[in-house]
Formats: sequence, C-alpha cells, structure tokens
Amino acid sequence: MVGKTKILIVDDDNNIAELVSLYLVKECYDTRICNDGESALDIFDSYKPNLILLDLMLPGIDGYQVCRTIRTKSQTPIIMLSAKGEVFDKVLGLELGADDYMEKPFDAKELVARVKAVLRRTRQTEREDDIVDTKIVEYPDLMINLTDYSVKYNGEPVEMPPKEIELLYFLASQPNRAFTREQLLEKIWGYDYVGDTRTVDVHIKRLREKINDHEQWKISTIWGIGYKFETRIEKQ
Repeated sequence: MVGKTKILIVDDDNNIAELVSLYLVKECYDTRICNDGESALDIFDSYKPNLILLDLMLPGIDGYQVCRTIRTKSQTPIIMLSAKGEVFDKVLGLELGADDYMEKPFDAKELVARVKAVLRRTRQTEREDDIVDTKIVEYPDLMINLTDYSVKYNGEPVEMPPKEIELLYFLASQPNRAFTREQLLEKIWGYDYVGDTRTVDVHIKRLREKINDHEQWKISTIWGIGYKFETRIEKQ
C-alpha cells in the first residue's frame, strides 16, 4: 500500500496551523505541526515530508534560515506563508528556493489547491527525469542543463534556485514563442487556476539580473501578454 503524502506545517500560530492541518487531513494528507524553526529542522529529518508549509516569522530560527538549511540537503517543495506582502520578501523567499509564496491572511481552500499544484508539478518532473536521460538547451555563451539543474553563462556556472532554472529552460527550449504569465504559472508551478502572476515577474527579473541580453538571444517582454526567449538562431 502506498503511504499518505506527508506535509510538515511550520507556524508559530497554532490556531492557523491546526486549521490548515484540518483542511489537509480532509484531503487525505498526513500532517505534522511544529511551532518554531529549530523543531522544524529536527522533525524534517525524521518525518521526511513530501512538502513543507513554512511561516517566515518564527521564534528563534526564522523561516528564511529554515528554508536555506533545508535547501542544502533536499529539494523538498516549500510553500512560504507570511503576513509580509512586499515584493522584496517574495523575491528573497523565492531566491532561497521556495516553490511558492502565500500572503496571510489566506483562504484555506486556495492553500490546499496550491499544495496540490506544487505536488503535482514535483511528481511530473520526477516522472520526466526517470524517462529522459538528458535535458540540455544550448545557445552561444549559454547552457541550461535541467538534468542536474545547472546553468553556465559565458563559460561560468550561475547559481539559481530550481524554479528559475525551470523557467529559463522552458522558455529557451521553445524559442520565439510567447507565453502568458498564466501559461507559465501552469507549466512551471503547476497551477490549474489563475494564481499570483507577480511570481512570474519576480523570477524573470531575477533571471535578467543574472543573465544579460546576448546579441543572438534575450528574454523579451511581450507587453500585455507575457514573455518569450527571443533568438536569431535555432537552439543547438
């Protein structure tokens, strides 16, 4: 028998944590609750969750540090929860490797939907990795390797969190094709509903900060639509 999907809920407000757990248990998930960062790191190693719901404002070790520590040893999906809605906070959370970011107060049903979307996307990626040995897209001075999640620009490795690499690979593997923000949310984050399109904008902004426009290719904004990887050559 296949075991239940395990979700670790980390929030110092136990009322919120219990409410979230109630909704997830109704969906047949197994949940574990802890209220501080240090406990979260201890429980992570023993519980081995399939996904983490992580509040940022925790006593002691905050959510950012918890995320940073977990990312040194695991790619377990993380959805950050926070009353902070500033773009800076979202950028920092996503850059540390979070898979999604929700502002408090949030609708519990929407949170469950996002949990399902992130898990669905993760499982799809795992299945694809089992089937395809190598996923590499190359252009002059740029190589994106989705097999080992690495990017080289001008011959040098570029540090990127997983979602930035997946977004860059997806766009570069289909050059000169425009995608709406909603399409990118569905393809990269697995949303089957209209999510927060600012998530896409934040990731594009971070990509542009790390990879400058090349004379033969660039990430272009299609005003009123979304983005595309524009090139004058075919991908190698």
